[in-house]
Amino acid sequence: MKTMKLSKDQRDQVILLIQQYFEKERGEIIGDLAADSVMDFFMSHMAPIVYNQALSDSRHLVRQQMTSLEDDLYSLEQNVKQTRSR
Repeated sequence: MKTMKLSKDQRDQVILLIQQYFEKERGEIIGDLAADSVMDFFMSHMAPIVYNQALSDSRHLVRQQMTSLEDDLYSLEQNVKQTRSR
């Protein structure tokens, strides 16, 4: 799997969120480099888990949609009248 890339704006936003979390929840002030390291750690360890869950959720949704589509197709079938042949 390719490594997930964030845009500079997204990366800056996440770094800010990490810094805010550390300050609010832990009472620690961390710099950009430390927050970037935390982000890289979670991106490398959590991204594959989240990605796989998203794929699983997508498969489930597609299965549901295919079942619904199949039901819709069956509902379109027309009855064939049986005729006697002599």
